[in-house]
Amino acid sequence: MRTRLENLDGLALAYMEDASPACLAGKDMDRAPIIQNAYLDMEGGTIVGFGPMASLEPEAHPPALRRIDGRGRWALPAFIDSHTHMVFAHERSEEFEMRMRGATYAEIAAAGGGILHSAKALEACSEAFLLEDLLRRLSQARSSGTAAVEIKSGYGLSMASELKMLRVIQQAKSLTRMPLFATFLGAHAVPARFQGQREAYFEEVLQEMLPAIAAEGLADFVDIFCEENYFTPNELLRLAEAARNHGLPLKAHVNQFTSSGGLQASIASKALSVDHLEVMTSQDVTDLSNAWSTGSGPMPVALPGCSLFLDIPYTPGRSIIDAGLPLALASDFNPGSAPSSNLMLVWSLACHQMKLSPMEGLAGLTINAAAALGVSHRMGSIAVGKEAHVLLTKPIKGLASLPYHFGENLIEHTFVFGQ
Repeated sequence: MRTRLENLDGLALAYMEDASPACLAGKDMDRAPIIQNAYLDMEGGTIVGFGPMASLEPEAHPPALRRIDGRGRWALPAFIDSHTHMVFAHERSEEFEMRMRGATYAEIAAAGGGILHSAKALEACSEAFLLEDLLRRLSQARSSGTAAVEIKSGYGLSMASELKMLRVIQQAKSLTRMPLFATFLGAHAVPARFQGQREAYFEEVLQEMLPAIAAEGLADFVDIFCEENYFTPNELLRLAEAARNHGLPLKAHVNQFTSSGGLQASIASKALSVDHLEVMTSQDVTDLSNAWSTGSGPMPVALPGCSLFLDIPYTPGRSIIDAGLPLALASDFNPGSAPSSNLMLVWSLACHQMKLSPMEGLAGLTINAAAALGVSHRMGSIAVGKEAHVLLTKPIKGLASLPYHFGENLIEHTFVFGQ
């Protein structure tokens, strides 16, 4: 049966006649098309038609049709969360309380907190336990407008636990309609069993974990936390080459706390995305611009929820866009530094703290987020033939109402494959 959203006040990011771009950059992020007094048709999991209500004409043999009145409402491409750590054992609210009482990140880590705490807890959990929690978190994310999610490993830090995390993600793919993407992040931190011997652990990631994961088909991407005291730009280059040999694109955590060459290594390795970017020098922006000028730039991904929670600088999104670059937005949902999957809140933070316009924020959560996963041809905008991942808002005054009402959920329905 066909589903029609009709009498919509607005239909955003709607592209006619296969004109949907792979991403939006610079000034184009604020120029995405809007159709007023619109309709949208979905059938068989895809978008099959849209346009102004005035363009609808009687059909000789009309299909069975379910009508949803969109008066006062907007339809948008559903959000795509291109960076999460959604498989984990337990929240770390006790660390939050410690931090609120004055403890530093280093002091919390020394007391047994941080990534290694999550790794220890996950080791003791069954796949069934992790899967149940993941499905619950996915449902919560969908309720605030998210239709597709990337999920990283990285709280395993051993062959058995990394495989366990990635298998849980694969199981979830078969149990939810939401498109899911799995990323191997073995190079997230150095586990306690290596007692700080980073190079030895990295060799295990490279020579043992990666081949096993690739052989089992458990990952869509490979990632690395390239930061001082974690992994180096040279190790990023080595991981990228090894991943490429297994047919896996690289995504990279870079420039979260320091600008130490991780961005440049990501550019050289033709990474699909560079995520975090809270610390960006003018040279970093220039290097990223030069990469995009040759058509081989990685998608910059900002994670404003992490900046809010850790009270660190926000990615200079305004400067990135003003340099003519694209920008994607994601939640970074994880138990230690961004314990929220709410992309409506991320949209508000991008506008309030990073100075994006409402349309730029929407582009960052949709079409550019799809590009950060290499799936712009499938989702991220309204176009005939694309997967029908669509938001229907509650009654709102206009597009700006959504990020304006920070912390509020103004989504009435999140359609995934039209359902």
